[in-house]
Amino acid sequence: MPEQQNIEFKQSWHDDYLKWVCGFANAQGGLIFIGKDDNGNIVHVADYKKLMDEIPNKIRNAMGITVEVNLQHENEKYFIEIVTHPYSVPISLRGRYYYRSGSTKQELTGASLNEFLLKKSGKTWDDVLEPRATFDDINERTVTTFLNAAEYAGRLPENEGLPLPELFEKLRLTENGQLKRAAIILFGKEPAKFYPNTFVKIGRFGKDDTDIKFQETEEGNLIILLQAVLKQLNHNFLIRAIEFEGMNRIEKGEYPVPAIREMLLNALVHRNYMGAPIQIRVYDDKISIWNEGGLPNGLTLEALKRSHSSRPRNPIIADISFKGGYIDSWGRGTIKIIDTCKKADLPEPEMNEQDGGFIITLFKNNLSDEQLLKLGLSERQLKAVLFVKEKGKISNTDFQEQFGVSKATATRDLTELVEKYKLFEKVGQTGVGTTYILKT
Repeated sequence: MPEQQNIEFKQSWHDDYLKWVCGFANAQGGLIFIGKDDNGNIVHVADYKKLMDEIPNKIRNAMGITVEVNLQHENEKYFIEIVTHPYSVPISLRGRYYYRSGSTKQELTGASLNEFLLKKSGKTWDDVLEPRATFDDINERTVTTFLNAAEYAGRLPENEGLPLPELFEKLRLTENGQLKRAAIILFGKEPAKFYPNTFVKIGRFGKDDTDIKFQETEEGNLIILLQAVLKQLNHNFLIRAIEFEGMNRIEKGEYPVPAIREMLLNALVHRNYMGAPIQIRVYDDKISIWNEGGLPNGLTLEALKRSHSSRPRNPIIADISFKGGYIDSWGRGTIKIIDTCKKADLPEPEMNEQDGGFIITLFKNNLSDEQLLKLGLSERQLKAVLFVKEKGKISNTDFQEQFGVSKATATRDLTELVEKYKLFEKVGQTGVGTTYILKT
């Protein structure tokens, strides 16, 4: 039996392993075997009698919990099994909290600790009352915007004419007449007055993250941010190609608007509001949106590419967003982003956990360095793409001279770049005047 999410093998006992016990108690429970190597082979514990007395006492004295400590033997070799059950209350080790996530133990601090303690108490961050806020802090115009959207979506019946306190009670945004944090995030006049990092940062970058051209910030509640950020991106950060069909002027965005909107909604709804602000980075060939807060336990990056259960970090905010028709409640947000990009002939978006949060990146085309490496181009073909990026075009003769190959080899490589990889377009008639340019 190999090590896995809830199993650890240790050759001998060290008091530092109390952290593993604490982590298991705060998560889904687990087993620690003392006297086994990393492959699960028994190496024998010589002082097993002493440890059978010491380990339970140390765990009880350090954490106030009890565990099962069992002595096992095989082929005259002894090992100890420590069975830790999950606890519904938070367990600390000398004032510190540990948690088992995947196959690693991590200490919980800051926003992660706050979120963990709330969860153990049966609360989520957005369900907590905000004693500093009153209905004077609510932007009624955004409430009206939401109600209109909810009516259009058909997800909020029987709300017409309700006074604001009754409406908020119906939406679970108040408790005993007092506003919850979710109410401020969704409809507050100045959410930053209560939670400083609720704004969104947008930066325009050059070649890399050190080359920032300019930046903007947008503040406001979720309803306002959704519109303001999209407007800011369209007018100041994204270059929109303009096409004409007959007398009609058509604006074609660099990226599908539904994909950008879904990315932003995911960040606004699922972010950790006690952490860093949402960060949007716009480059020449890609755009990324990062929000603090990793994936919920049990949800993997691969699962985001298929149908999966919805596990919102902020369930009240997610429920109101659903009622307003902004999101669905089936965990399909990331699937929508992927499908929308496919329909627009864009590369599949990248999704990763990064720097304590979640980041999703859209690529404008297959010409970014990351995408070119994924396509499996030969070294010559890769250099040919870089050549056209710099020079604007390449001919068969250019290809032969650059890489010292025959005309037949150049023709084969260039044809693949047109037909197989769909990176080049062929310009001109077959022959001396033919050139190849980047496909737009």
